[in-house]
Amino acid sequence: MRRYETMIIVTDTLEEEAAVAAFDRAKEILAQQGGTLLDEAWWGRRKFGYEINKRDFGFYGVLDYEATTEAVDELERLLKISDDIVRFKTVRPELRVRSA
Repeated sequence: MRRYETMIIVTDTLEEEAAVAAFDRAKEILAQQGGTLLDEAWWGRRKFGYEINKRDFGFYGVLDYEATTEAVDELERLLKISDDIVRFKTVRPELRVRSA
C-alpha cells in the first residue's frame, strides 16, 4: 500500500454538520476499500481563491492515508459523482530524505 493525501472541498450550501457528514462518507469509503487512515484535518469554511460554481466559500477537509491504487480509484470515482463535493485533489506526498 502507498501513502496518499486527498483534499476535499464540500459545498457551502450545506450546514457544517452536513458538510462534516459528507467528509465522513469519504472516510467510510476508504475504510470499506481496505485503506488505513493515518491523519485527518477539518479546516472548516474557507474563502476560495477564485469563484467556483458561482460560490465563494467551501468547507475544506484533508485525509492522509495508506491504500491501494484500486481503493484510491474507487474513492475518486465516488467523490466525482457526489453532488456535495465541489473539488478534490489526491497526491502522493514526497518522501523526505535526510542528507548526511
